[in-house]
Amino acid sequence: MRKLITVILLLGSLGLWAQESQLEMNSADRLMDIRDQKLIIGGYGQIDYNQPLIKDQSNNGTLDVHRLVLLFGYNFTEKLQLFTEIELEHVKEVYVEQVFLNYKFNNYFQVKGGLMLIPMGIINELHEPTVYFGVERPLLDKKIVPTTWREIGLGIHGNIQEISLKYQLYMVNGFLGYDDQAKFRGSDGFRKGRQKGAESIASSPNLSAKIDYYGIPRLKLGLATYLGKSQSNLFDGLPDNDPQLQQQADSSIVDIAMFGVDATYRIEGIQLRGQLVFVNNGNVDQYNDFGGSDLGQQMFGYYAEAGYNVFKTTKFKSELIPFVRYEFINTHHETVGFEPNKSFETQLITSGLNWKINSGVVLKIDYQWIKTAAQSKYDHAFNAGLGFVF
Repeated sequence: MRKLITVILLLGSLGLWAQESQLEMNSADRLMDIRDQKLIIGGYGQIDYNQPLIKDQSNNGTLDVHRLVLLFGYNFTEKLQLFTEIELEHVKEVYVEQVFLNYKFNNYFQVKGGLMLIPMGIINELHEPTVYFGVERPLLDKKIVPTTWREIGLGIHGNIQEISLKYQLYMVNGFLGYDDQAKFRGSDGFRKGRQKGAESIASSPNLSAKIDYYGIPRLKLGLATYLGKSQSNLFDGLPDNDPQLQQQADSSIVDIAMFGVDATYRIEGIQLRGQLVFVNNGNVDQYNDFGGSDLGQQMFGYYAEAGYNVFKTTKFKSELIPFVRYEFINTHHETVGFEPNKSFETQLITSGLNWKINSGVVLKIDYQWIKTAAQSKYDHAFNAGLGFVF
């Protein structure tokens, strides 16, 4: 609880320093803002080098075309738009990351339907490599918010500029928690349950909502929630009059309540970001017993980071940003029926340099200190990469 209070105070204190409002747009928003042409093309990608540095061990580094993403938008009319995002990961894996139709009645009220991002935190929506510090996305946005997290759904969104408020409200399909075996586990939370719009099982709808407030100059504050149940293949063909099979199916689902708060603040060359996510899972004891898993009843994580553009007061038009980020995550924040696994409680410090040659190209290097509660000393890693967006 002390850590939770500390981070909330940190996020709130950003507003006290604030002096120019800012509402960042991701690639989808940026392309959809173009209305003077029918076909719109964009993309982004990154190439990474990762080198573990573990004492008394020799480890190979990895070079990876981590992702190449191609974006296509089409304006059927001034109000009706199509957006698609095709991702190639590690050269050999192909995914549809987004595909949705959007109808804009006006700035205040728009309707969106299709495969779309869940608005939770910062990175799940703003995950282009030129946006975030460091080669790798924050650990919180891998283990607890399983970026890139998207589901098929329908909902409304809009921007009420008079009160500096952006809102999103969607009814979406949920995680697949059971498919002949339990998909959720302590080591990576919900990550294995992402359905990604690929022949998704639908047994129960879920609610995703977020509001972003940008009325304080230079500051954006976000508040998000995700509520519902996981999906299970055991509800397919389930007889209405078989209580034993019904009980098994009920034991294969998890009630999920996820809450997130985030803040982004900029002044002159200073950039500050913070994010906190708390998850409470219900029916966990039945789920773990039935599926032989170790999902935590509660998951908790946060990070805070700071960077400064040292070229801000010079004649250079590029940005050179040294940064530091502290993260804490625990997928076994609370457990039921067994002791928490200390290896799932992790601290991660990342410090490095982002050189944004221009708004579309970035070169990155960083060094990481990683330690779980089961370790007495930190492991280390060095990373380098390049990213682009157009």
